[in-house]
Amino acid sequence: MNTASILATDEATGAIPRHVAIIMDGNGRWARQRHLPRLAGHKAGVEAVRRVTRAARAMGIEALTLYAFSSENWRRPAEEVGDLMGLLRLFIRSDLAELTRENVRLRVIGDYRAFSADLIALIDNAIARTAGNDGPLLAIALNYGAQAELAAAARRLAARLPADEIDEAAIEAELDTAGLPPLDLVVRTSGEQRLSNFLLWQAAYAELLFVDTLWPDFDGDALAEAVAAFGRRQRRYGGL
Repeated sequence: MNTASILATDEATGAIPRHVAIIMDGNGRWARQRHLPRLAGHKAGVEAVRRVTRAARAMGIEALTLYAFSSENWRRPAEEVGDLMGLLRLFIRSDLAELTRENVRLRVIGDYRAFSADLIALIDNAIARTAGNDGPLLAIALNYGAQAELAAAARRLAARLPADEIDEAAIEAELDTAGLPPLDLVVRTSGEQRLSNFLLWQAAYAELLFVDTLWPDFDGDALAEAVAAFGRRQRRYGGL
């Protein structure tokens, strides 16, 4: 079933989420099942990123946030971290023209300044090249951890505001996601059922969906199924 038919099937049941975040999990297991090196799984994962970002634009999703490299991923072997950085360079170089042409705004959340100077320059250039676009937003989480994000926001607020003036709105304005639409749906692939330090504040009232599909096999139809599942849920925000 193609993306359009899946959405048509559930069209009457609910709305399209404005902001979808995905924990892209399962590259290593995908490679292991095929007796391939982990790098092959990460390469296939980049192809999944392309498929899903294009599908999200076609569906009218305003913002898509992808968990690409967590602050904990530095614990992986140096060779694998180097491979991931190389794939990030390749993605930026090969896909920036398409993002610009498709009016996509690129946003990075997390402390990517910890990366190498050449990669920082590539990211800065990509952000600047798409800053004037007013279409869908693609946010990439790089060296991101929600607990560190919240701690940094608290430090900045404590330095300039008295305690009784620090409220939810003040905290949200200091988060890496400030200015993005409220988070509606978090999808995690590969069957794991945890948030793994991803958008903890933002996910307070988001719908959570855990799917068994490994990330390299995730595609537009899988995203459409996730969106349809979102549309069937009742969101009460603590009310009746």
